Amino acid sequence: MFKNKIIKDTIMLTVMQLFLDTSALLLNAFINRKLGTSAMGILSLTGSFLVLAGTVSNGSAFLCTSRLISEELGKRKKNPDRVLLCGLGLCLILSTAVSAVLVLFSGVVGERFFHSSDMSRAVRLMPLALIPGAFAACFKGYFNAFRKSSAAAAADILEFAVKAAVIILATIASRNPSDGSVCAIMITGIIAGNCFSLVFYLVLFMKRKEKFHGKASLSFKDYVSLAIPVMGGGIITSALSSTNDALIPVTLRQYGDSVSEAFSRFGIFESIVIPTLFFPSVVLCSMSGIIVSEAARASAAGNRERIKSLSARLIEYTLIFAVFASAFLMRFGREIGELMGGGELAGKMISVIAPVVPFIYLEIILEALIKGMGLQGFSSLNYLAEYAVRISVVLIFVPHFGFYGIAASYYTSNVIGNCSRLIKVLRHTGVKLHFFRSVLLPVVYAFLTMGASELLTRIIGADGESIPEIILFSVLWTAGYFAFTMLSHKEKSRLISGELLDMNKKIRSV
Repeated sequence: MFKNKIIKDTIMLTVMQLFLDTSALLLNAFINRKLGTSAMGILSLTGSFLVLAGTVSNGSAFLCTSRLISEELGKRKKNPDRVLLCGLGLCLILSTAVSAVLVLFSGVVGERFFHSSDMSRAVRLMPLALIPGAFAACFKGYFNAFRKSSAAAAADILEFAVKAAVIILATIASRNPSDGSVCAIMITGIIAGNCFSLVFYLVLFMKRKEKFHGKASLSFKDYVSLAIPVMGGGIITSALSSTNDALIPVTLRQYGDSVSEAFSRFGIFESIVIPTLFFPSVVLCSMSGIIVSEAARASAAGNRERIKSLSARLIEYTLIFAVFASAFLMRFGREIGELMGGGELAGKMISVIAPVVPFIYLEIILEALIKGMGLQGFSSLNYLAEYAVRISVVLIFVPHFGFYGIAASYYTSNVIGNCSRLIKVLRHTGVKLHFFRSVLLPVVYAFLTMGASELLTRIIGADGESIPEIILFSVLWTAGYFAFTMLSHKEKSRLISGELLDMNKKIRSV
């Protein structure tokens, strides 16, 4: 039943997330064409700062409420509504404190972080986005713990639709906006999206059929003590990520780029390169929230076999999928970059960073397992080490090698950080990684099926230059790869079943 529920929710969330990611890429392309890549760089830096402020103000509410309410549901005496109330109370305290700091120090933040006094007004708007966003994150975690993924998916679509509509309309109406005005447009869109999302969650919460009464297993003090490790990990990650993002334009200027060129290259990287690399991972991102909840329930119940089985399948299938995604992005990176409006530079960077995609995708699944199993201390330390490596490489390589220094930072940090995550999960769960079946065989299949697809398209007279021909090649390649991998797994399962049957016969004969 659990397996069917996970598959059903993953398919539904993947479709929703695919729609959202596609819409986000189109929105980025619209902003790039309307305002330029330099403005997109400013927006990306603002978004990074807003994520940091949001993480502090909501205390990683989605992860905390999802995990703690899931554990509450696994107990005999339970009241998840009171656990939700604890989360909302903590968010109210944190978001009020962060909002006060932003209002009081808006001038300092504008000049020190964004290097522009014009950004102060945009910073003062941020509290209006943070408070409803924090409450909405609590409700999202609540519904995720109840395995009502459709509620969170519908809220995400509503939030994005409202945000995108406000940004598009305000962008069209603007005339040569300043950096501060551009960021104010984006923050206004986020405020509208968060408010609509919160109202949607409140309506669903009031209409829910199941009501809970009595005392919860957690007090507010207990909730805070359990949430602090999760909050710490989220805050450290966001702080280091924002620091890394802020350093990229600075180090690009040290390389020799002008201010406009530095923000333009940063905008291309954040709005085209990174979203393209992550786009195929929609199925993994959709699954991650479900995995946190499932792993937390199994951990609370002491069901180690469930955790081991879940981890083994997720790691193996993630690698199979990620290897193909990496090969696909290496093959079509240049075409995708130019199609998205990033030109030759974006296409080249996509192809260069694509080989590290399996490590990036593993992080999504491994972090969900780690957080679900309650290993937040390791997660925080690992993120600290990973970003220390990334920031060090940015500071050393970008001033000397420019844009390629950013690629070097992604390679080193992702390989080191995700190898340590993988080792931790394998040791904690007792899972054994089959390198040949999970890594080497998919790599061989990816390149063999690519060659076979190219040969087939040439035989039928398609040289792969036009978009329809590229689509035909992609369909043939994708079908061939996954057909081979699935057939090899079925053959393996058949052999194992045969061996078990033979063993059973021998035991009976004895």
